[in-house]
Amino acid sequence: MEGRESGTFDTGARRASGAHRPARVVLVALLLAAVGSGCASGTGGRGDADTEHRARPSAGHPGGPGQKAGPGQQGRAPAGYENARLAPAVRAALAKKWGLDRPPLVAPPPPAVKPRLTTREGFEVKGGDDSLPPVFTTVPTKDRVVFLTMDDGSEKDPELLRMMDELDIPYSAFLSDYEVRDNYGYFGEAQRLGVSLNNHTLDHPYLPGLSHSGQKREICGQQDIIEKRFGKRPTLFRPPYGNYNGDTLRIAKSCGIKAVPLWNAEAFPDRMEWREGDQDLHPGDIVLTHFRGRKEWGAGMTDLVRAVMKTITDKGYAVARLEDYV
Repeated sequence: MEGRESGTFDTGARRASGAHRPARVVLVALLLAAVGSGCASGTGGRGDADTEHRARPSAGHPGGPGQKAGPGQQGRAPAGYENARLAPAVRAALAKKWGLDRPPLVAPPPPAVKPRLTTREGFEVKGGDDSLPPVFTTVPTKDRVVFLTMDDGSEKDPELLRMMDELDIPYSAFLSDYEVRDNYGYFGEAQRLGVSLNNHTLDHPYLPGLSHSGQKREICGQQDIIEKRFGKRPTLFRPPYGNYNGDTLRIAKSCGIKAVPLWNAEAFPDRMEWREGDQDLHPGDIVLTHFRGRKEWGAGMTDLVRAVMKTITDKGYAVARLEDYV
């Protein structure tokens, strides 16, 4: 693939590691000065791998058609909870800066005990049991939260990193190496900002069509690359197209995977697609979208975030960090 040299990340004004917190302090100070009493008072009152999931009549059912981080480095403190400590005027100004009608709702603190995960009914594999990683589309919780996840990695928009960081919107990345190897540094920066980097295979194949050894190369090979490049071995895995079989889950377990989160809704810049018949969000739903841009969508990643956050916020949900619940 053509692109930036591996291990580089250029935002046009690259922030050195450790510069994030001072930058936030300056940003907040500037926003406070800018909003003043006026703002404060205003807040009072395709069917192939390149078009994943767009044509998938049986998707989600078994068998259906950086910079290198130091060891153990996991980025800064969990994202998504800092907004609760910002003044309402600052949160409103940040939302306005990024084109949101109103600030994202603030997620509650993470649960003291993570919920027990089980495979969703109808998503079991033949001969499977509770020892295999659970496959699910919704996390069992009564919290009015949903989880935002992004797949693949072809679009590497610096504005996305800045937007999600400034608004404290947590999200989890599921990476395919063939899409990200031209710029590991971009995802190293995402990790530094609190994004968890998870497994979406090396080359994004239809896994049930591969031999046992072929699936092992795709799944465990990506485990090895993420660990080598980013210092942490994933425990979450999402099979391409949501398709898997018994071999997929057994192989994933053998190389460190603990859970297989799929999705209950999918976000595009111009619409949402729903798995459930009520076409609505539910507590604990996993929302899927992709690292894609204007070439594929005719809209940028920040446009996508604005659209999906409007839906989530208007429906009364906050975005929480998946890894705090799974």
